[in-house]
Amino acid sequence: MLFQDRVLELPEIESWAGSFPDQLKARAIHALESGKVVYFPRLPFVVEASERDLLSSDLADAKSKNVSLDPSSGTVKGTSALEAQRARLQTMLRRFADTSTQLVHDLFPEYAAGLVRARTSYRPVEIVGRSYSAKKDDKLLHVDAFPSTPLHGRRILRLFCNVAPDGKKRVWHVGEPFPDFAKRFVPSLRAEGAFVSWLLAMIGATKTRRSDYDRLMLGLHDRAKSDSAYQKDGPQIEIAFPPGTTWLCYTDQVLHAALAGQFALEQTFHLDISSMANPQSSPLKVLEGITGRTLVS
Repeated sequence: MLFQDRVLELPEIESWAGSFPDQLKARAIHALESGKVVYFPRLPFVVEASERDLLSSDLADAKSKNVSLDPSSGTVKGTSALEAQRARLQTMLRRFADTSTQLVHDLFPEYAAGLVRARTSYRPVEIVGRSYSAKKDDKLLHVDAFPSTPLHGRRILRLFCNVAPDGKKRVWHVGEPFPDFAKRFVPSLRAEGAFVSWLLAMIGATKTRRSDYDRLMLGLHDRAKSDSAYQKDGPQIEIAFPPGTTWLCYTDQVLHAALAGQFALEQTFHLDISSMANPQSSPLKVLEGITGRTLVS
C-alpha cells in the first residue's frame, strides 16, 4: 500500500480561509470522500504568545484523555487549569474551532447545509506511555464510532493540527480502504439485538436508540482493536505529521491509529450524507451494500 493511495497532499493551501480554485476543491472532496487523509503541510495554527503556557501536559487532568470544549455550552472539560488559565484555554479552543470551520466551509462549500460543529479537543499529553483497555486504546487501528451517541449514518469529519513547540511529530498508522476492511470483518460480527439498543436508550446509556448502522460500526471498531494479528499484519502505512501541519479525514471511514505525539488540536464535525458529493462512498451505503439491507430506518 502506497502513501499516495491513502493521502492527498495539498501544499498549495497556506491559508485557513479563501476562495480556493474549483479544481482544487474538486480534488480535495473526491479524496476526502474516497477515504483518504487530506494533508496540508504548510497550514499551521499559530499559538499566540499569551497562550504558550498552555503547551504543557500539566494542563490535562488525570481522568481524561484530552481537554475539550463543549460546542453548546462553551465550557471546557478535562483540564486542571484554574480560572485565568482556563479562560485563555477556552479562547484558544474557540479560535481553533472558528478557524477550522472556516476552512471546511471554504474548501467544501457543498457541506454547508448539513455540517454541524461538534466537540473541539486539545491533546497535550504524549501518546507514548499511556495505557488503556483495548477498546479505548487509540494506538490500535480503528474506525471511530460513539458508544453513547448514535449517529444513524451521519459522518464523523475530523480536522487535526500539530502545535507541538519542540519539533515532535504526531505519528499515525493508516489502514486499508473501508470497503476492504468492512468485507473482512462484517461476516464475523455478532449482532446486538434491538432490545438491547432500546434498553440502553431507556436507561440513558445512549442519547438515542442505536440503529443497525451504529451497532455495526461499534462492532467494527471493537473487532479491529481486538484482533492482534490484524493490528500487526493488516495493511497499513505510517505518516508522521510535523508541527505546523494540518490534516483532516472522515475518521468513521479511515482506519487510523495514533502512535506518538503531543500537543494536537482537533475539531470534530458531523455531516448528513445527503450533503456529500458522493453519498454512496459513505460507510452507511458501503455497509448496506455488504449486508443487503437498510441499516437506518
